[in-house]
Amino acid sequence: MRKVSLEDLAGPSRYGEMRDHFRRRIIELKRHRRVSVGDRVTLVFENFDTVLFQTQEMLHVERITDLDRVREELDVYNELLPGKNELSATLLIEITDQPRIADELRRLIGLDEHVSLRVGDRAFPAQFEPGRSTEEKLSAVQYVRFRLDPEAVAEFLGGSSPIEIAVDHPNYGARTTLDAGQRASLAADLGDA
Repeated sequence: MRKVSLEDLAGPSRYGEMRDHFRRRIIELKRHRRVSVGDRVTLVFENFDTVLFQTQEMLHVERITDLDRVREELDVYNELLPGKNELSATLLIEITDQPRIADELRRLIGLDEHVSLRVGDRAFPAQFEPGRSTEEKLSAVQYVRFRLDPEAVAEFLGGSSPIEIAVDHPNYGARTTLDAGQRASLAADLGDA
């Protein structure tokens, strides 16, 4: 997938003019890129447009105009893009009961070994970005990749096998099958490689 470059970015005043329209477009796009797995885990799959939006928003909110800082932000956000035969997502652990957040996150330590994408009867474990969890602590925001082999990509793109996301942690188990809109949206990422 093509990385976001300086040429793709709108300057501060132009982005201010187009921001509302762009945000509405990305919200609609994410409707098919957001996958809830049970009531606590959601994955938002990243692509060029979602990364462009996140970069533009960061530059806008932080009022970053220095070219070196803009390049740094591009480097950070481009890391979220999937590579060849990959899907890439931001995994959110959604706990709304404020007093219980710390306890619930502790209960989910080790989650990084219990998330997979299933193509038919084959499982592809999530590869979590290092440094976002330890034996004592877990971040509520994680970055994950699912690396598929060519056969799984072919099945994802044109087959009929169900595509599922599964969490099989001892303290949290859930599974969801991608609907047609989600599958088509994510297949575009695999076909773009």
